Amino acid sequence: MSPLPPAAERPLWALGARRARPTTPTARELVGRLREAAAASEPLVALMDARGVAGERHLLSAWAHLGRARSRGESRLRDRGAEFLLYVAGDDQLPRALAKVGVGADTEEFVLAGEPPREPAALLEKLGLVAADGIYPRPVDAELLDRLGIQKEDRSIVPEASWEGLVLERIALLELSQPRTGSGSPEPPRK
Repeated sequence: MSPLPPAAERPLWALGARRARPTTPTARELVGRLREAAAASEPLVALMDARGVAGERHLLSAWAHLGRARSRGESRLRDRGAEFLLYVAGDDQLPRALAKVGVGADTEEFVLAGEPPREPAALLEKLGLVAADGIYPRPVDAELLDRLGIQKEDRSIVPEASWEGLVLERIALLELSQPRTGSGSPEPPRK
């Protein structure tokens, strides 16, 4: 795989985080605070369960695919942050994507990601989280692949050192646009 650009040149930043206090904020409160932050500014912000995020290439690939789809007018959701989670999860259905990478009642470790000029420190404070080393990036292991729905049979055909490629492939194969006919117009509904 090609090397990542230096951190200062990346269009997306991400960091691992934990709650500032053990049980607060709740998942519902976190989602509410995230929605407020997203509504207040144009640049993307996303909060994910760290158990579903492989690493920097995973997030950068999801971000790039989201940008390409939106530039072609193929967005699936109004909310860029929610649509970003579809790509991170490699799934075209929001409920399934949220089950894979979304924040839930059992989430203890988070990945917070955003586009500049958003500042991580201000977002962490608003969300009631603190930065935490060792959460992100994490190595791709069987538990993470299971969470993303990448079956044992699929990963058995590549060496463990290449499992990150399976995550990236899942993102690349995700098709969020409507089926197209040869003329480029949407296919009529089937009866």
